[in-house]
Amino acid sequence: MMTAEIRSKTSRVGLLVSLTTTLLMLLSTSAIADMAAAKKWVDSEFQPSTLSKAEQMKEMEWFINAAKPFKGMKIKVVSETIPTHEYESKVLAKAFTEITGIEVTHDLIQEGDVIEKLQIQMQSGENVFDAYINDSDLIGTHFRYGHVVNLTDWMAGEGKDVTLPTLDVDDFMGKSFTTGPDGKLYQLPDQQFANLYWFRYDWFNRDDLKQQFKKLYGYELGVPVNWSAYEDIAEFFSEHVREIDGKAIYGHMDYGKKAPDLGWRFTDAWLSMAGAGDKGIPNGKPVDEWGIRVEDCSRVGASVSRGGATNGPAAKYALRKYMDWLRKYAPPGALGMDFYQSLPSLAKGNVAQQIFWYTAFTASMVEEGTPVVNDDGTPKWRMAPSPHGPYWEKGMKLGYQDAGSWTLFNSTPVDRRKAAWLFAQFCVSKSVSLKKTHVGLTPIRDSDIRHESFTERAPKLGGLVEFYRSPARVAWTPTGTNVPDYPKLAQLWWQNIGEAVAGEVTVDTAMDNLAREQDKVLQRIARSKAQKVCGPKLNEERDEAYWLNKPGSPKAKLANEKPQGETVNYDDLIEAWRAGKAM
Repeated sequence: MMTAEIRSKTSRVGLLVSLTTTLLMLLSTSAIADMAAAKKWVDSEFQPSTLSKAEQMKEMEWFINAAKPFKGMKIKVVSETIPTHEYESKVLAKAFTEITGIEVTHDLIQEGDVIEKLQIQMQSGENVFDAYINDSDLIGTHFRYGHVVNLTDWMAGEGKDVTLPTLDVDDFMGKSFTTGPDGKLYQLPDQQFANLYWFRYDWFNRDDLKQQFKKLYGYELGVPVNWSAYEDIAEFFSEHVREIDGKAIYGHMDYGKKAPDLGWRFTDAWLSMAGAGDKGIPNGKPVDEWGIRVEDCSRVGASVSRGGATNGPAAKYALRKYMDWLRKYAPPGALGMDFYQSLPSLAKGNVAQQIFWYTAFTASMVEEGTPVVNDDGTPKWRMAPSPHGPYWEKGMKLGYQDAGSWTLFNSTPVDRRKAAWLFAQFCVSKSVSLKKTHVGLTPIRDSDIRHESFTERAPKLGGLVEFYRSPARVAWTPTGTNVPDYPKLAQLWWQNIGEAVAGEVTVDTAMDNLAREQDKVLQRIARSKAQKVCGPKLNEERDEAYWLNKPGSPKAKLANEKPQGETVNYDDLIEAWRAGKAM
């Protein structure tokens, strides 16, 4: 009997040892398979990189190990639809799944829909998505409501075990855009692009056109420094040149359909470009590019009567100029186009310049075979700094820069949040970010834009590389922390401005209504006490003259809103940028 028991126990022990050995072998084989998948992606897709292949494999090994507790989990993230995010959805999500075993669904929807999903999660507390890529324009919203994860504390605390040691936050060019007034990081930049001036470099360098322009306007045809020059150039091509190579041409391009994207046309720093706000980088203080005034951390008003500038002389001038140029100098039909319908217009080759052009669409403008690309693949166009209006002063932001950034919500379960954070970091890691930047042309890392591969590619990108390597890039910034509730306030812009563009109300009435309605929203937020920190506290209304006679914004109406036009030679500008100077 004893012998039988011994044999039985020995058999069970042997079976246990055998099962353990098999399990260890399977785990070992799984790890090897993950590294094999990583090597495949590093060799075939993630080139070039600022890292060596050995360093890339070390990062991949870290992702594999950090992801082990979440292997087999299915997560969902969302972003707007642009080429950069399409690459993440179609390529990087697949790579991440193969390497880590975490299955990612990366949904692509329009920007307005992303904000709607954000609001649902904020208001309901339900986990709609495990992570969002949303504009850093919401930094003021995220900081005040307390719905999103403070990434600085997350990376040092609860999320430390899933935070990439080589993330190198200081390498992100847009880090200041996603930092709250408390100095904490609330979003991690995933892509960024500026709103710059676009022009036909080939036309601007034609001797006959240069001579004709100087004879008519008394100064050189070149990159406009101010709105006066932009207007002169628009008039020149639309009314004096009229056609090139038998094709009708126009001096300006824009869009005017009453739709949500008309709001972006203005909130993306149009008033700041005119000079409505105060000096300050990344945003004006105390008055920002929306015309909202902040004092002691609290929003105190948008109307001039409360110290704001949304309905000040500079803001009304900005709307008036937009409407004049759209009607006088843009191609037929532009007034009825929305943002998306207007995008293909420049590639047709019949527009001389555009004052408000997003570099996110560089990739579509360098496609060989289009009318704006030479036979050798170099562009016929260039991008340059945005011209500024007569109210603008040195030291102010000069334009807008979008920074789509990873955002985590407190309402997302911690395990899902950790898995999503791994994918977010994967998409911006040094192992993959340079290749992603070459695909989407929306650089986020300083190390990427300075890589030799971009030095080689620069001649075919129309000034993009030079801009992002120059000190000028800091003057283009997203919406700042003065805006306490981006979703609620942003919708007011397209509705009120759309009425003016459609001729339903005057410019003065539209901006007065917009300022008044923004104040009402600020007042409702204040009464609700929903914002945990720095909520609105409106100033009492005063006679507008009280504020207009003070230094800074809001600014009194200028006697001359069209000073002498001023231009700069593009090639001189580029040389200054290459020398590390802002011109």
